[in-house]
Amino acid sequence: MPDVVILVDMQRGFLEEGNPLYCGDEARRIIPHVQRLLDEQLKKGSTVIFTADTHPPEDKEFEMFPPHCIEGTEEAEIIPELASYPGQRLPKRRYSAFYDTDLDERLAALKPEKLIICGVCTDICVLHTVADARNRDYRVEIYTNCVASFDEEAHRFALKHMEKILGAKLAIA
Repeated sequence: MPDVVILVDMQRGFLEEGNPLYCGDEARRIIPHVQRLLDEQLKKGSTVIFTADTHPPEDKEFEMFPPHCIEGTEEAEIIPELASYPGQRLPKRRYSAFYDTDLDERLAALKPEKLIICGVCTDICVLHTVADARNRDYRVEIYTNCVASFDEEAHRFALKHMEKILGAKLAIA
């Protein structure tokens, strides 16, 4: 069975300057690595799933974070550099791509050998998605040059936690 690549929140709201949760110029540096990873994985027959942080205007998450990626806005769109890649779209409203979505059903139908998870933010949505994937006994691989966050210390902690505690394999694309 081919693998499944889960691209976490590679959206304008996180990767374009001027938005309230812009992850910074460092995060933009992962885009060419993600493109190369997608090119390689699509040639192998892997399925790509683009998660998209998508919130209603009055979401409770805005009590903790500023309003961002509101449904129907440009912020909620996949960045132009990746938007033309083939793949399934998966709107989500919480950190984990598994929470209150049909990701379980999609993966059950695909039966992947492993999940390759990349995107932003390493210490928030990537971490929670990886934790839920590992709790479902999926093999998980994370390419360290394909994840980023606005908090470098939290990024490093999350990578270490995903490898040492959750059992995800770290690699470089």
